[in-house]
Amino acid sequence: MKFVDQAKIFVRSGHGGAGCVSFRREKYIPRGGPDGGDGGKGGSVVAEATGQKDTLLRFHYNQHFVAGNGRPGGGRNKTGEDGEDLVISVPPGTLIKDAETSELIVDLASPGDVFVLCKGGRGGQGNARFASSTMRTPRFAQPGEEGEEKRVLLELRLLADAALVGYPNVGKSTLISRLSAAKPKIADYEFTTLAPNLGVVSAGEEDTYVLADLPGLVDGASKGLGLGFRFLKHVSRTGVIVHVLDPGRLDPENPGKDLEKITKELKNYDPGLLKKPKLVAMGKMDLEGADAALEAFRKAKPRTPVYPFSSGTGKGLKELRFALWRAIGLAREKSAAS
Repeated sequence: MKFVDQAKIFVRSGHGGAGCVSFRREKYIPRGGPDGGDGGKGGSVVAEATGQKDTLLRFHYNQHFVAGNGRPGGGRNKTGEDGEDLVISVPPGTLIKDAETSELIVDLASPGDVFVLCKGGRGGQGNARFASSTMRTPRFAQPGEEGEEKRVLLELRLLADAALVGYPNVGKSTLISRLSAAKPKIADYEFTTLAPNLGVVSAGEEDTYVLADLPGLVDGASKGLGLGFRFLKHVSRTGVIVHVLDPGRLDPENPGKDLEKITKELKNYDPGLLKKPKLVAMGKMDLEGADAALEAFRKAKPRTPVYPFSSGTGKGLKELRFALWRAIGLAREKSAAS
């Protein structure tokens, strides 16, 4: 299934039905009074976050959503039928913005969150509503109220407990395939990951967490270069950031340079990302020279714990899995407290 995380759509609520002008016409009742009923209410457009959706793909093909109109009132004080509400199901973590101004309308962060995007128009009152001692035969009724319409931007930000970030081809996709049942595309060239991958990682009999593999970042990603800029927004939803390093590409003169550059890209995109808990993991430890690169990194960054692992041999994966679980647990406690 194609992953789509952004879409523009047009939404419109239903018009209210018109009120009715009618008078009683019954045998043996020579002066029947007004009996025009009210028009029905127009249907509303409602956005709802549901866990059954994980992409905005449907909005790529269908971009117009219109709720039902209210029916007009009838004689004998019959109220018109209300227009049917239209419920738009979106994945949890979807931001809805005004397409013209980019102003945030609502953040449907959790499953079950509901928001009325366009309220249906009220039905018009029939002439029976206007009868009084001074106006016995009102020959007018109200028209139905117009519905609302707007163009909105849907922007999905994945909900994950942790996200793997780093340069292209450092082993993020292979790592998530070893920690979870996710099956991302894996190859020995850059940018094999063109969309985020999610995997559920087991940390015990009942303990699990969601891990996201994001497309590789490049220098200048925060300014729109490469593929990473579009997916940096997904990092904001994660509890823990995992920096994945490749020992084969570390600069011998400055082993901490890659970590510093990726951290800078995150800061340039959103300074708040630096406040998130983070882990540093170094993969491909089965390759020649990896141990020396690890020691050089530790000397350059003595205050930065690093978790070495090899997706090929499996060494270090258990330690990394449970280190992530501990960090995620702390992040969840902090989030619940706030």
